Amino acid sequence: MCLLMHDVEPMKPSNTGWLIADVIEDTSAFPWSRTAVEPELLTLLADPQWQPYIVFPGEFVAPQRVVNEVRVTDGKRPLFILLDGTWSEARKMFRKSPYLEHLPVLSLEPEQLSRYKLRRSKRDDHFCTAEVAALCLELAEDQQASEVLDAYLDVFSTHYLAAKFQLALDPTDSVHTRLAPYL
Repeated sequence: MCLLMHDVEPMKPSNTGWLIADVIEDTSAFPWSRTAVEPELLTLLADPQWQPYIVFPGEFVAPQRVVNEVRVTDGKRPLFILLDGTWSEARKMFRKSPYLEHLPVLSLEPEQLSRYKLRRSKRDDHFCTAEVAALCLELAEDQQASEVLDAYLDVFSTHYLAAKFQLALDPTDSVHTRLAPYL
């Protein structure tokens, strides 16, 4: 996973990008800037062991760039580039990052709606960063990592909302017991 993080996104307590790094060892995170690119990011994108995919809705992209499945060719592992920010920030990051223009765009077509409740989009088909990562892992046939990340997101959300509204936590509820086998 490669997180391209907008401005103050890493500092937001509701940010789910860091959950990905907790679950997936091969996670890199870079700050996004309209005017500068981290040299380490460019090195990662050019590394021959990876097949980079920028994850973004295909409806906003030229059709010839869009793919709906992960293809492993020449032994390259998929590298999912996730734009970590609000929906409007992610659109801006996508449009104003010329170094990503040559990459295929992985357009996810999930059958479920977002369960993320810490920040809301106007659309139920806009997913938080951790949900997108779990869907990517599923496409890459890493079902266990997908399930762990999905369960971890539910526990994170439960704890966040409990703290925000001063609610008691039940460590034996379904959310916690779903994650327990992976701890």
